[in-house]
Amino acid sequence: MGIGIQGKSIKLGQFLKLANLADTGGHAKELIATGSVEVNGEVVEQRGFTLHDADVVTVGGVTATVVADGEFGDFFDERTANDDFDPEKWRNL
Repeated sequence: MGIGIQGKSIKLGQFLKLANLADTGGHAKELIATGSVEVNGEVVEQRGFTLHDADVVTVGGVTATVVADGEFGDFFDERTANDDFDPEKWRNL
């Protein structure tokens, strides 16, 4: 699945949360520290590792691809969202 990001890059820990591969920042940190995260087929153990467009992240057999600058559609920003909009419903589309 492709996950759209704002800008040209994103930190690995942030991307894991955005892609719903980790529930929290602490969970992301744990996954990375235990060697459970692969980027482009290689294990990455740095939470601050920078991801770019087309990087493929795999956790527990689930894969997500970084899509930079809205090439995959509109980017959802919870800070500017309509109060009636359910971000969890959007993330699961």
